[in-house]
Amino acid sequence: MSAKPERLEEVLAGAFDGLREAREACTPRLTPRETGTITRVSTGIARVSGLPGVGFEELVEFPGGVPGIAFDLGVDEIGVVLLGEHWRLHAGDEVRRTGRVMDVAVGDALLGRVIDPLGRPLDGLGPVVAGRRLPVERPAPPIMDRAPVTKPLQTGIKVIDALIPIGRGQRELILGDRQTGKTAVAVDAILNQRDQDVLCVYCAIGQRAASVANVVATLRERGAMDLTVVVVTEGNNPPGLAYIAPYAATSIAEHFMEAGRDVLIVYDDLTQHARAYREISLLLRRPPGREAFPGDIFYIHSRLLERATHLRGELGGGSLTALPIIETEAQNISGYIPTNLISITDGQIYLSPSLFQLGVLPAADVGKSVSRVGGKAQRPAYRAVTGDLKLAYAQFEELESFARFGARLDGETRKVIEHGRRIRACLRQPEHAPVSVAGQISLLLALTTRLFDLVPIDRMTEAESAIHEAAAHLPADVSARLESAAELTAGDRETILGIAREAVAPFRADPEGSTGEDR
Repeated sequence: MSAKPERLEEVLAGAFDGLREAREACTPRLTPRETGTITRVSTGIARVSGLPGVGFEELVEFPGGVPGIAFDLGVDEIGVVLLGEHWRLHAGDEVRRTGRVMDVAVGDALLGRVIDPLGRPLDGLGPVVAGRRLPVERPAPPIMDRAPVTKPLQTGIKVIDALIPIGRGQRELILGDRQTGKTAVAVDAILNQRDQDVLCVYCAIGQRAASVANVVATLRERGAMDLTVVVVTEGNNPPGLAYIAPYAATSIAEHFMEAGRDVLIVYDDLTQHARAYREISLLLRRPPGREAFPGDIFYIHSRLLERATHLRGELGGGSLTALPIIETEAQNISGYIPTNLISITDGQIYLSPSLFQLGVLPAADVGKSVSRVGGKAQRPAYRAVTGDLKLAYAQFEELESFARFGARLDGETRKVIEHGRRIRACLRQPEHAPVSVAGQISLLLALTTRLFDLVPIDRMTEAESAIHEAAAHLPADVSARLESAAELTAGDRETILGIAREAVAPFRADPEGSTGEDR
């Protein structure tokens, strides 16, 4: 019986020795945490004191998990742009540093999803699982990492692909008054990428929820959502979210570009982005400049759009094509923000309210629109068939305005006007109805060789549909050459013209279907 207590004492002694050794081996690790205090809160911003080591654009965390970005670094306090609801916060609440900048989840898991700029899902399909995060603010690729823009980005819109072409890696501005079809043009461009091996990012900045829902529904219905990421801030969101939205969307797109993919990004629209930045700047009491915008308003857009480029082959050869949208007021394209964006981008597509009211859709004003890069990337087949189409259309518009005064016109002038009316009819296109490359080239070739000149205006839509149906039956080798970078041969030209003549013949005004005007 005496052996048992002795044994128990040995066990307890061994346990105490183990605890003593563990205690001596333990080294307490204290991690310092820098905290501050809210001094003032207003709509979209907060003033914080007590964070002396915080860096510019560092992410800070408020009670309830509300994030913010350190924007104004003062001696006694800092100005923080809130990325959550300001009414949750009160003066005296604790604020802590995170030691990192604002970042966003990237990767293939985002395709087909609708998220906000913080990466939170808005589509009810569960959390977004992504293995990598990138800062929303990243430097643009250096000039030596860039390659020339040589490959076209087909939008499926005839007037753009023929007369205002866009290349992969280009920045093409879409501008016009409200309700002129700017978003429709951008969405049609996204829809046409379904079979072009191009990923898309649609960034809605300060838009109405109903408008965004309509765009998402269109993308889902037409089968383009699986290759698209939608980043959304609504009109009632804090201005800080609207400010970081295009940067977050660009980081998502850059991930795919750096993986060697071609990406199209749409910013809808940067007018709201500029207004959100103006609101933040005025709340932070930064000095206002022209139209109350801060002095660095040009810089915030230039550093965003400079991230769109075409990378060299050694870096994967990916590209990021940007289609920023801007809203003008009373057709004033010389306003402050429009002129800023025009000077930053590589061209612009101007949508005219006058053409929109006339029913000419898309309402692209060919005279005021230009692509400073896309012509280099345009397929040779397009260059062969468009010819002087833009000049002929511009002459027609001028003569049409002159003819409204009731002047007596000679026969040659009447021919120019009639031909111009057929150009305008051919460049019309319904919404969400992209046209294939073969269909566009067949139509443009028929137009430039004046096959439509004897077709009555009221039958132009039928004649155009007939050519599109005929183009679908072009020989496979001809269609392949139209899709490639090969030149349009004389044989290909005659093949397309022959099919176009047969398609147009039933609609011509002369009973024999004569082609005497075809030259």
